[in-house]
Amino acid sequence: MKNLTRLSLIASMVCIWILKSYVVLSQTSPETTVTEIEKKRFAALVSKDYAYLDQVLASDLFYCHSNGLIDTKESFVQSIKDGKLVYNEMNPEELKVRIFDKTAIVTGVCAAKVISNGQHLNTRFRFTDVYVRRKQGWQMVTWQSLKLP
Repeated sequence: MKNLTRLSLIASMVCIWILKSYVVLSQTSPETTVTEIEKKRFAALVSKDYAYLDQVLASDLFYCHSNGLIDTKESFVQSIKDGKLVYNEMNPEELKVRIFDKTAIVTGVCAAKVISNGQHLNTRFRFTDVYVRRKQGWQMVTWQSLKLP
């Protein structure tokens, strides 16, 4: 009987350890979450996934392109819909996410193939984005990029 009790205790402890490990592994860090959102945003620009862009771009977005052009959420999305801005490829080469409470700052480098007002651009740029965690989830409020030589 002692062996059965001891075996039950050991089995219970192993089950608790497995469950605790599963819970810890299933929790996603904010850095990982924002990294995935950023990668999906790049993909959404190429695929023209307007529903995702509407979800992730804040209504008060300030979007400063590498050429100095400034867009709001509305004007940015409209330029894609109108074909003035076509993202053929967006390949993030570096992404670093830093979290400060409900704010995420993303810095990185991206290679892009874009058509801007009929001009084909094959470029790399360094960027900084700011996301804020709101009721709707993480939303991008600012983007600024700089062409790399």
